[in-house]
Amino acid sequence: MESTSIAPEAREAVTGLKKLWWLWLIFGIAWMIIGLVMLQFDQASVATVGIIIGLMFVFTGLQNFVYASLVERLKWLWGIFGVLFIAAGIIAFINPENTFAAIADILGFLFLLIGIFWAIEAMATREVNDLWWLGLIGGILMVILAFWTAGQFFIEKAFLLLVFAGIWSLMQGVMLIVRAFQIKNIDRYI
Repeated sequence: MESTSIAPEAREAVTGLKKLWWLWLIFGIAWMIIGLVMLQFDQASVATVGIIIGLMFVFTGLQNFVYASLVERLKWLWGIFGVLFIAAGIIAFINPENTFAAIADILGFLFLLIGIFWAIEAMATREVNDLWWLGLIGGILMVILAFWTAGQFFIEKAFLLLVFAGIWSLMQGVMLIVRAFQIKNIDRYI
């Protein structure tokens, strides 16, 4: 990658971000553990999976609050998403069986949104991200899973929810771990 010259203020911000590279590593490891746990369940664990989905929402909300504390602009946007994810987690804890059924019903749409976001993010960062193609492949896989899941009946979706949510968590974990080491070595971009 070519080195670009940046303003001293931006260089200071990058240096501050580099000190927090381990946050992305922790988030990535946590997502991978969640994915591995989800892949251990079967169709009989509907309530347990509803609770795990609630934990994933709360964890994502907390992750958004951490991001809000790190960015200079649009803190409010990260904060709003943090509140929404935590609210969704609380609702999931209140009635985990309904949470499982609702997520199973909209699983294809969720995967489609995630896949599109990952692909756009990969293309937008390819100038500064040597591993942009990893996000693109993840996005394409999520779009494929979206269309496959959307065509299934609920009984099959229940099992697919477990498998695909586990795969999604694993892919999210891998991407965050890769991002952690990219942030740790960010000096080569400035």
